[in-house]
Amino acid sequence: MQDEPRPDELVKAVADFLRNDIAPDISGHAGFKLRVAINALDLVTRQLTDASEGEELERLKALLGDGSLKELNQLLADRIRTGEIDLATPGVQEHLWQTTLAKLKVDQPNYAAYRRETEK
Repeated sequence: MQDEPRPDELVKAVADFLRNDIAPDISGHAGFKLRVAINALDLVTRQLTDASEGEELERLKALLGDGSLKELNQLLADRIRTGEIDLATPGVQEHLWQTTLAKLKVDQPNYAAYRRETEK
């Protein structure tokens, strides 16, 4: 086990520093590029703390059997493409929905449709 701070804490600290101490003094194109960098750091922080890949893997194993996340996603895509599996297949629609929500949670947590769905 590594000492603290954890990688996600370090990345968040840098993003917060840039956002709170540096960004207010920078405008124009440099300010835009700084906001892009801050958003990238925020995304990395969310990726480092997200546990949804494990949940996705468990759902895929329930649908398809054993394999890695990459292998099972490829198998699911292949079976959907060939028509062997579709939305009527038990568990597929729920898996795709939960996977979509998990990806939005990391990539676009402020997306209005995602927020509406998770506030239900």
